[in-house]
Amino acid sequence: MKYSKHMLNILTAKKFKGIGDAWIFKNLKKDLPLEEILSLLKKHLIKENSTDDEKEKFTEKYFKEKQKEVINNLDKLSGFYDGIVVFGDKNFPKLRTNQKIKDIDHPMVLFYKGDISLLDLSNHNVAVIGLLEPDEFIEKQERDIVDRLAKNNITIVSGLALGCDRIAHHQALCSGSKTIAILPSPLNNIIPKQCNPIAEYIGNKGGLLITEYYDEPESKYELNGRFIRRDRLQALFSDSVLLIASYSKSMSDKDKSCDSGARHAMEKAKAYGITRAVMYSTSNIKDDKYALNRELMKSDKDIIVVNPHAINDTIDRLLIKEEKQKSLF
Repeated sequence: MKYSKHMLNILTAKKFKGIGDAWIFKNLKKDLPLEEILSLLKKHLIKENSTDDEKEKFTEKYFKEKQKEVINNLDKLSGFYDGIVVFGDKNFPKLRTNQKIKDIDHPMVLFYKGDISLLDLSNHNVAVIGLLEPDEFIEKQERDIVDRLAKNNITIVSGLALGCDRIAHHQALCSGSKTIAILPSPLNNIIPKQCNPIAEYIGNKGGLLITEYYDEPESKYELNGRFIRRDRLQALFSDSVLLIASYSKSMSDKDKSCDSGARHAMEKAKAYGITRAVMYSTSNIKDDKYALNRELMKSDKDIIVVNPHAINDTIDRLLIKEEKQKSLF
């Protein structure tokens, strides 16, 4: 496949020490000549007081060597994706926020398999997120809610994790809706492996798989960061975010087995001005699995509360797509 020069320059620049997503968005929103990119990189190193050895690496020869490594990794993805979109491309998806967001939060390159038009602003997308290990009662209630959303032509967005994410994707498909899975890994290495079958079905049957990644993380720290980065995209590409169930921050901090991905997504939704909702009823008042739901209800009077025992009476606000101006960024 032929790769765009702009995309290759972005991915190559990210290979250099100290160059992150914020720098990329600030400096490489447009396709620049290589000489200008090298000049910007050198200025950044001088500003960061980098060593002479590091500065010497910013030559055209070294840049092109790193670009060959990028191309080799991209070639390994052959057959696993349908396309790549870069910020500035006509079909690069608009973000569903009216807020000015941090440079670091802007996606710049997306690899996808399936129908990229599901990210068009005209499409009504609702993210459904939650626990990695929901009990059977939570699963039943989640399926009922997703079924109602799906039958109102709403596309279900989630992160293809185990538990509530996978349930959301599966129920959307069972209810005849489209679903979007946002991944923390390359398309040739679905994480977790247990989600490979449903990922393949989504990508080949009218849904959409998207990721910012084409290579493997170099450390566990980087992998953890990718999960958190994935969480923000669930908010940026959704009209609203619905939390099924999750533990509180204090529980997650105390016990790392209490997953925190849903909390990250809900925090980002608030920062971006995206509508937030929680599933809750008074019967959950002593259940720790709903601790985050309770915290959010207490701190945000505008949050939508969907009662799983009275879905028809409480879900209406999620069925209405609010008109938002296109992101200017």
